[in-house]
Amino acid sequence: MKLFPTRPLRLPRLRTYVPRPEDPKIFWFNSERADIVDEVVRRIMERYDAEESVELALNDCAYHEIRRLEQIKSEGARRKLEYWRGILRRVGRMSAEGKHETLREIAADMSRDVAGNFDPRVYDFASRFVPGVLTAAMNPSGILKNLMNGGGRLDGLVTTEGPIDKIRQLSKRGTVVLVPTHSSNLDSIAIAWVLFREGLSPVVYGAGKNLFTNPIISFFMHNLGAYRVDRRIKAMLYKEILKAYSCVVLERGYHSLFFPGGTRSRSGAIEKHLKLGLAGTGVEAFARNRARGIDRPVYFVPATINYALVLEAETLIEDYLKEEGRARYIIEDDEFSRIERWISFFNKFRGLESVCVIRFGEPFDPFGNPVDERGDSLAPDGRVIDPGSYVSRRGTPSVDARRDAAYTRALGKVLAEAYQRETVVMPTQLVAHVIFRRLVRATPGLDLFARLRYRGSIAIPGDELRTELGETRDRLVALEAAGKVHVSNFVRRESPTTILDGVLETWAGYHATRPVARMQSGSLIAEDPNLLLFYQNRLRPFAPEIAGDNEADQIAAREIAGMEHRP
Repeated sequence: MKLFPTRPLRLPRLRTYVPRPEDPKIFWFNSERADIVDEVVRRIMERYDAEESVELALNDCAYHEIRRLEQIKSEGARRKLEYWRGILRRVGRMSAEGKHETLREIAADMSRDVAGNFDPRVYDFASRFVPGVLTAAMNPSGILKNLMNGGGRLDGLVTTEGPIDKIRQLSKRGTVVLVPTHSSNLDSIAIAWVLFREGLSPVVYGAGKNLFTNPIISFFMHNLGAYRVDRRIKAMLYKEILKAYSCVVLERGYHSLFFPGGTRSRSGAIEKHLKLGLAGTGVEAFARNRARGIDRPVYFVPATINYALVLEAETLIEDYLKEEGRARYIIEDDEFSRIERWISFFNKFRGLESVCVIRFGEPFDPFGNPVDERGDSLAPDGRVIDPGSYVSRRGTPSVDARRDAAYTRALGKVLAEAYQRETVVMPTQLVAHVIFRRLVRATPGLDLFARLRYRGSIAIPGDELRTELGETRDRLVALEAAGKVHVSNFVRRESPTTILDGVLETWAGYHATRPVARMQSGSLIAEDPNLLLFYQNRLRPFAPEIAGDNEADQIAAREIAGMEHRP
């Protein structure tokens, strides 16, 4: 029985594309796809060599799949449920060969379902037409012009910062692993666009299987390197297949992307506690290549994706504040699934310049060492060192899961520090932070949830608010000069009045059903503390340093900074 049937996606009529020698390696991905799947299955069966471990794996798969499928009311789920119940009934009576063959079939089916594709024709089509479609959504009145010119305004709405030239050169020498923060389901689209615009190779990346339900988005993701990650499947075998797949494609030199946060940041804050299972495959892939005598460097490139507005902000913060939000990975229905919210979202940036800023950080090797322009790893004193020494015992490279897990934990700390350092403060986040700090000042002794009930009851005189905005912005600029954070050009350049007016107009246009804040009789009224919390959380780590000398502001800032230790 085929456990994970997938409908073949039909290509539209696209012109024939003949790969050229200078094309990125991923253009030949489909020629290796079957071999990659076979290698994943081989490694899984190698891991489950003993009969006891095979039986344990089969029982674990059946138990978790039965629990999952019992919650789904469909004919397809019913057939799969019967299959897994049959496995559970028969596994104790199977021969050793029967258990191994059953596990092999399951692993092969799961691996084929996970494996992505890459069609150069779709990439060529997308690179020419998708920017125009997105820009048309941002500016419907100019739809024909935008479709014809390839979406020129998108360049201004999505900006890029960081050592792009260096990353481009490193991608020619070794395998690049992009590890960005995760704020929105738009992240993959935004990253893909800037990679194309900056002349960087497309990447292999994991995407939640729930995103493949939209036929248009599914078509492009399926054919542009995305592999499916079904977070509803809890079986240990499935998780090992995901890791094995990631490791194999990295070993073969395919540039990849992981979101170490695992899922979108529900609170709006920069991720600190990372899920490093897939990122750890970069360490393993490097070790496996070295053990086989292949000297192919692996470079991790942190990146922050910084939005002035977050498309799904309302749903994300509500999920964060609910008890189930702590354990839930999949939100089935949010703003990303509603096209009218896309149009509203893209239409509200005329006063703030950028939809988002993607800032790439300095690359480092799998062990957290910085690398120079040539891609050589550097010790703290600036000496060039051999990263292969980290995976060698008595001069011989080897694969050691326990050792590599320790390296991965250290890598996670380096990533978390880079995320904070490479954050770009957007105008909405600055304004929300100053207002929320005032809210905390006005409600001493209350906990977070009590404060969130203060809707429309906190008023801040406009002149005081603009003064605080200017002073807070200046302290952020000082932190930027010290290398601790970055601020957007709009925040750095514009007056507090322009920043405030632009933010209020943007909020009023997008969060129209739930006003975030509004001006009334010369004062600002804080209308939605939940959304203020979401946008200001990006500045939470810096709160005490940007609060100034006012004692009340300092007390409020310490409370805000301490919120990261709460559930």
